[in-house]
Amino acid sequence: MFFDLTMTRLFEYLPKIIWPAIIATIKMLSASLVIGALLGLIVAIILVLTNPSGLSPNRFIYRVLNAIVDAIRSFPAIILIVALTPLTRLIIGTSVGWMAAVVPLTIAAFPAIARLIEHSLLEVDKNVILAAKSFGASNGQIIFKVMFVEATPSIVSNMTFASIQLLANTTLAGAVGAGGLGAVALTYGYQRFDDVMMYAIVFILSVMVLSLQFLGRAIYRILK
Repeated sequence: MFFDLTMTRLFEYLPKIIWPAIIATIKMLSASLVIGALLGLIVAIILVLTNPSGLSPNRFIYRVLNAIVDAIRSFPAIILIVALTPLTRLIIGTSVGWMAAVVPLTIAAFPAIARLIEHSLLEVDKNVILAAKSFGASNGQIIFKVMFVEATPSIVSNMTFASIQLLANTTLAGAVGAGGLGAVALTYGYQRFDDVMMYAIVFILSVMVLSLQFLGRAIYRILK
C-alpha cells in the first residue's frame, strides 16, 4: 500500500500542530506580502521616474537602485534567510518563529515585487502618457492617475504570481526555524518517514496556491 494510515500521526497532529502551522504560514505570507508590496511599490515608482526614458530621468539613482534590486534578487531565498539572521535578531529579538521570518521574507520579496510593478507601469501606452503631459499633468498625477489606473490589471496578475512565490519561500523559512507548514512537513513528515503527513502538507499548500490563483484571477477579471 502506498500510504500506510496505521503508521501516520496526521490525525493526532492535525489540531495541535498542523492547524497552528497553517495559521503561522498565513501570518508570514500576509505580513511579508503587505510590507514587501509597500516597499516594492516605492522602489518601482522611483525606478519608473528615474529611468533614462522616464518622467524624471536620473541616471545615478536609477543605476544604484537597479543594481540593488538585481543583487538581492540574485540570492536564493534560503541563503538570504540564513544570511539575514543577525539583522532579524536585531529587529525582532529572535531568529525563531513566524515573526522573525517576516524580515528576510520581506527583503527577499520586495525587489521582485518592485520589478514586477515596474514592468507593469512601463507597459502603459506611451501615447496615453504623452496625452496626460499635454494636458499639464504633473509627474505624480501621471504615475498615480494614469499609469497605475492603466496598469492595475497587470499589477494584480503580477502580485498573484509574487504571492505564490512568497508562499513557497515561507516553506523554505520553515526549514530554518520559522515554523509553519514547511517545518511540519520537514520535521514530522520527512524526518520521521511519515509519508502521509508529508503529502498532506503538500496538499494543503496546493490548496493555498490554488486559492491565491483563484482570488487573483477573480480580481483581474473585475478590473479588466
